[in-house]
Amino acid sequence: MIEEKFDAIVVGAGPSGNAAAYTMAKEGLNVLQIERGEYSGSKNVQGAILYADALEKIIPNFREEAPLERHVIEQRMWSMDDKSHTGMHYRSDDFNEEKPNRYTILRAQFDKWFSSKVREAGAVLLCETTVTELVKDTQGNVIGVRTDRGNEPILANVVILAEGVNGLVGQRSGLRSEIKPDTVALAVKEMHFLPRETVEARFNLKGNEGVVIEAMGTITKGMTGTGFLYTNEESISVGIGCIVSDMSESGVTPYDLLEAFKEHPSIKPLLEGSECKEYAAHLIPEGGYKAIPQLVGDGWIVVGDAGQFVNAVHREGSNLAMTTGRIAADTVVWLTRRKEEMSKANFLEYEKRLEQTFVMKDLKKYKGIPALLHSNKQNFFGLYPKLISGALQTWFRVDGVDKVSKEKEIFQSFRRSRTLLGMMGDAFKLVRAWR
Repeated sequence: MIEEKFDAIVVGAGPSGNAAAYTMAKEGLNVLQIERGEYSGSKNVQGAILYADALEKIIPNFREEAPLERHVIEQRMWSMDDKSHTGMHYRSDDFNEEKPNRYTILRAQFDKWFSSKVREAGAVLLCETTVTELVKDTQGNVIGVRTDRGNEPILANVVILAEGVNGLVGQRSGLRSEIKPDTVALAVKEMHFLPRETVEARFNLKGNEGVVIEAMGTITKGMTGTGFLYTNEESISVGIGCIVSDMSESGVTPYDLLEAFKEHPSIKPLLEGSECKEYAAHLIPEGGYKAIPQLVGDGWIVVGDAGQFVNAVHREGSNLAMTTGRIAADTVVWLTRRKEEMSKANFLEYEKRLEQTFVMKDLKKYKGIPALLHSNKQNFFGLYPKLISGALQTWFRVDGVDKVSKEKEIFQSFRRSRTLLGMMGDAFKLVRAWR
């Protein structure tokens, strides 16, 4: 059993935990990181997006050795009905820059690499170990953890909870409430393998260029959620996720949802001839700003998914995770050098620093979006995608009908399905929630 007292214990070895542990260890702190998996990334098989700016602030030269798949040069955003998609694409050769802005990655490989950098920085990593509870002193201050390896506590000046969306350690220790099913999504993903040259020909790519597709509409069967597809070097990551409370009410299984998405006429040709080798399901925090739990207390700080730090509107998560982990670590280093107590009052510095970052600014900007989408899911994920598709099909079909008549037909189709006042109300709500 480990008997020494650490400057910090980090619970979890995902992006936020690795960012926190690396930052503190690099600054000379004595850090213990505890991971319940066999190794960092062992619980991940899915592809993901890495945002370079967040990692560059932690490891400036990461591009020289990190296991990166493709840098993203094209973003596609699709509104889908059952047979069609209406898309907005942005592709630019500017993204073929010396230091690309976004990459697709395979989390299992990336997390393992990031963890190796944490150990190189001097942190101690304890894998295949579950933190069972936080240890508190007589005043209720957190002073360490207990694990399933024994009853003796492991002591530290601070515990950083980077344990993921479930936040089980925090729940068991009475620091936070159980996550609500309407603030978390269940996402299912598959990895479909194809020859590199097939991926590049199919998506009009060369070298390590990549494409990201993000989609919404009837693909989620009236539930609040999105689908996605990412290109990797020799594989395609495809998946779909919906709010847990919606899934519970609908009775639709995640597997059936993904199978239907893969069979959509716009998706199926992109996966043709591929071999599916990996399948995973995981929870994603979707509650946004209003779902953020208490982030600090005497002896503890919350980072990453455990703090609901995901921008669901822009599908950003890893950058928020790494940024919150880094800022929490910077705060701990700052307090340690000043010989200050690891108290709730002093940890308000963490929250103060977060307020100055894109993390809190973006989450505040979109704080009304989750509730708006959830309360209007039949319109935003069903009605409007169908109306848009129908309108465009009417407009582009050349059938001898004059364009004035087509305009009237399109307008009438909207009014039959949703009154003008209703559409104006939805637009007003969307604009208000966006600001």
